[in-house]
Amino acid sequence: MEEGLLPRSSVPETKSNTKSIADGDSSVTSVVVLSTLVSICGSFAYGCTAGYSSPAESGIMEDLQLSVAAYSVFGSLTTVGGIIGSLMNGIIPDLIGRKGTMWLSELLCIFGWLAIAFSKGAWLLDIGRLSTGIGAGMIAYVVPIYIAEITPKDVRGGFTQASQLMMTCGFSLMFYLGTIVSWRTLAFIGSVPCLLQVFGLFFIPDSPRWLAKIGREKESETTLQSFRGKNADISQEAADIKDYTKTFERDSEAGILNMFQRRYAYSLLIGVGLMALQQLGGSTAIGYYASSIFEEADFSTSLGTVSMAIILIPASCVSTLLIDKSGRRPLLLASNSGMCLCFLIIALAFCVQDFHPFKNVTPVLVYVCMMGFNIAMSLGMAGIPSVIMSEIFPINIKGSAGSLTTIVRWFFAFLSSYTFNFMMQWSPAGTFFIFAGICALAVLFVAVLVPETKDRTLEEIQASLTYLPE
Repeated sequence: MEEGLLPRSSVPETKSNTKSIADGDSSVTSVVVLSTLVSICGSFAYGCTAGYSSPAESGIMEDLQLSVAAYSVFGSLTTVGGIIGSLMNGIIPDLIGRKGTMWLSELLCIFGWLAIAFSKGAWLLDIGRLSTGIGAGMIAYVVPIYIAEITPKDVRGGFTQASQLMMTCGFSLMFYLGTIVSWRTLAFIGSVPCLLQVFGLFFIPDSPRWLAKIGREKESETTLQSFRGKNADISQEAADIKDYTKTFERDSEAGILNMFQRRYAYSLLIGVGLMALQQLGGSTAIGYYASSIFEEADFSTSLGTVSMAIILIPASCVSTLLIDKSGRRPLLLASNSGMCLCFLIIALAFCVQDFHPFKNVTPVLVYVCMMGFNIAMSLGMAGIPSVIMSEIFPINIKGSAGSLTTIVRWFFAFLSSYTFNFMMQWSPAGTFFIFAGICALAVLFVAVLVPETKDRTLEEIQASLTYLPE
């Protein structure tokens, strides 16, 4: 597929890099496991940020005497912060490294949580929310990138997908604890995973691929050895990293506009397309406004939203276990197909809602299909686009291209969530028919354009998607 659309890279193949691409699986060391656990603390913190505003709404509005409009500003500042954080992703991860970026993002999040917890008025509350949004925007990019760059190819998908699982866990934790503790206590709880990551980062190495990019080749090899084990032969993998990094750097011009060259068109199309379709397909809108959907269907909002929060975690676990066995493409195809079917049934359920014989059918169909949608989304479209994004961009444009894709993600998340209520006022059935059509388009997009990246090294994936002139 990918080789037919763009010519394969002309990176000179040596005996070492040819052999390493064909070599078998690598073992997972304790350093890889520890580094992944530390990095996904950031994903957990991101989930806490996303899940905070809903359970804290009534407490904050009552204690600080905020209007609905003022609280809406507070809630929306996460998206604004996410866009700012995405813009920073084009520079910061390449400038100070993956570890340095995680440190900076968590310090911003800690400041934000403390500002929220101690706020006496709207201005400090909003500053805190903006700060956590900036940190979340950086974390959403750098965590999957870091994990993809340190893990062996045979487990890379599952380890990277674990970041999505931890986001889901953080979101669900905020939802449940928000019914038990005050909003200030909940803000302190939100800072805990940030503190854990800040502490844990002292004990893990940076990405060997980033170290090679900035010319610290000896340190890159030492770091790679620690990730693969002291008795592992890393000469072949180290040669691949060195050769590909030098080739991409040599044949590229400096500057953020470098990524818009023809050689990177296919990679950008995949990354931007998946992120846009992920958000336009309703994932964010459904998460933000699930209660209003259940209310429109005359179903219990508390039962519906609690069921959604519960079902997300096991569904994400299944995706994490399957991604390196079945591959990325089959999960994406199954995920979008399932989402499309569920949306079609929900749309039909709303179509017959006003007919008396079917009035009692609509709530049941909407509930069942909302659960089905969340299962289907969690299996693929919720997290796999970020996994693929972390794999397809060459090291020389990884920062700028990653920044672009995450900006696209945040922009369409805002667009989808902002327009959803207006669409529901226009027509609930029409809204879900539109979502079903977008999911059908996503099936076609994945089937035609998205390559399978399972069991392939990052260098092999990027060479197959990128054209480099002689």
